[in-house]
Amino acid sequence: MEGFVFTVSPFNFTSIASNLNMAPVMMGNTTVWKPATTSLLSNYYLMKIFQEAGLPDGVINFIPGNGAAIGKQVLQSPDLAGIHFTGSNNTFNSLWNEVASHLQHYKSYPRLIGETGGKNFIFVHPSSSAKEVAVNAYRGAFEYQGQKCSAVSRMYVPESLWPSIKYELLKISADAKMGDVMNADNFINAVIDEKSFDNIMEYIHFTSKSQDAEIIAGGKGDKSVGYFIEPSIIVTSNPKFRTMEEEIFGPVLTVFVYHDDNLQETIELCNTTSPYGLTGAVFSRDRLAASAMCEQLRYSAGNFYINDKPTGAIVGLQPFGGSRASGTNDKAGGEFNLIRWISPRTIKETFLPATEYRYPYMID
Repeated sequence: MEGFVFTVSPFNFTSIASNLNMAPVMMGNTTVWKPATTSLLSNYYLMKIFQEAGLPDGVINFIPGNGAAIGKQVLQSPDLAGIHFTGSNNTFNSLWNEVASHLQHYKSYPRLIGETGGKNFIFVHPSSSAKEVAVNAYRGAFEYQGQKCSAVSRMYVPESLWPSIKYELLKISADAKMGDVMNADNFINAVIDEKSFDNIMEYIHFTSKSQDAEIIAGGKGDKSVGYFIEPSIIVTSNPKFRTMEEEIFGPVLTVFVYHDDNLQETIELCNTTSPYGLTGAVFSRDRLAASAMCEQLRYSAGNFYINDKPTGAIVGLQPFGGSRASGTNDKAGGEFNLIRWISPRTIKETFLPATEYRYPYMID
C-alpha cells in the first residue's frame, strides 16, 4: 500500500499486538505502532523479539506515549494508508471520525479495520447438559478476569435446567481460587488497573441495590493489594437489565432464566438485546435445534460456537472478529485480514498492438 499502517493494540493480549503489526508487514507494509499504556513492558519485549528475529529497523515503528498526541500527528499525515485497531468503541469511532475529516489530505482512502467491544452470550437449549454449560460458562466468563473482547457476559437458561446449572456454577465458584498470577493454582487474578476496578465495581454495586437482580456468587472487590474482584454471577428477571446490555469487561456474568415454552421469543431477545455482534455460543444435545439457533443468531456473533465457550479462537482455524458494534469483521488470524493490507494492481501487456482504428465489423 502507498503509505503506512497505524496499529493500535490493547492491553489484554500481547499476541494481538503481533497480529496488528505483522499482518500488514507480511503483505509488504510499514507500521506505526501505538501500544496500550497498561501493557508497555510486554509490548517492548515483543518489539525486541521482532528485532532479534531479523525485522529491519523502520518497518515496525514502536511509539509508546499519549494516544491523543500520537494520533493527532499520525492522522494528519497524507501517507496514512490504514488503521489496524483493537480496543474500545469510543476510541475507534473517534479515529474513524478524525479520518473522515481529513479525507481530502490523504493520498488514498485509508483502510479502517477495527475489532471493538462485545456483549457475548451463551444460549442454553432445554436439551443441554447442565455440567457442560456450567463449566464452559465459568471458563468463558472468568478466564482473564473477563477482560476478553470475547468473554461471556450474558447467559439465557431454561427454567427446567436452571436449578442444576446453578448448583454446578456455585460448586465451581466455591472451589476456584483467586490470587497472584505467580501461583498456578489461582484461576482468578487481578483486573488491569484501578479505573477498570472502579468501573466493574460500579456495576456490582448497582446490581446489589436493584429489585430486578440478585448476586448469587461473588460481588466483592479489594484493591488494597492489586485490583481483585470476585467472579460475580448475577441472576435477573429483566432480560434488558443493565448488565445484560452493556459491556463491562470484567468478571461479571448475568443470567436470565426463561420459561421453556418461550424458547423462540428468548432467542429473539438474545439477538436484539445488545448492539454488539462478536461471539456467542449455543448449547444443545439436539442437533436440529442447534442448527436452527445458529441460523436465527447468524448476525449476532461473527464467531459462533456450538457446545463450547465462545472464547479462545485459534489462529489459522478460527479467524476472529464480529460486526454490528463489534467492528468491521475483517477476521484477524486468517487470510481475510491479510488481503486487506494490499492494493492490487492489474497489468496487461499486448504483444500485437492494433494497427487499424476500425473494428472488424466496421470494415466491408
